[in-house]
Amino acid sequence: MTLMEEEKDIPYFGKVFLFSMDCESCNFYKSDVEAAELQNPCKLTFTTESEEDLKVRVVKSSSASISMPTIRMSQRPGPASIGFITNVEGLINRFQRIIEGEKNSTDDKDARKKAKNLLKKLRKIKDGEIPLKIVIEDPSGNSAIISDRTIISKLKIKK
Repeated sequence: MTLMEEEKDIPYFGKVFLFSMDCESCNFYKSDVEAAELQNPCKLTFTTESEEDLKVRVVKSSSASISMPTIRMSQRPGPASIGFITNVEGLINRFQRIIEGEKNSTDDKDARKKAKNLLKKLRKIKDGEIPLKIVIEDPSGNSAIISDRTIISKLKIKK
């Protein structure tokens, strides 16, 4: 198993540590992002308004959930959840690959049609024709959407 750690300074967010574990023999992979300073649980909301917004930086920790209400999709944290740094376009591409995989692996005509329509919607979002709302909820506070239009609110932790 290979363990890697990298320190990175993200403008307007601060210093973070990127961790990854990779095992070539069993294909295990795990990565995470941790802020250098202790953070408060947070909920981040951002809505794209143009193609330019696809460049907005996104930091997601492994404990965060991401939802895109515009396309009714979400990704919840779990044992296989990873942390990453990307941009809005990269985030869309992650969801696009999931949808394409599901579309190509089913014989259900309704499911294929639904996936095809979602992929069309994602193309329109990438072209700036449709706004995309992104919501990240992170109990660790180690996530961010780096934009002055990001709405940051306190995350209510369920006990």
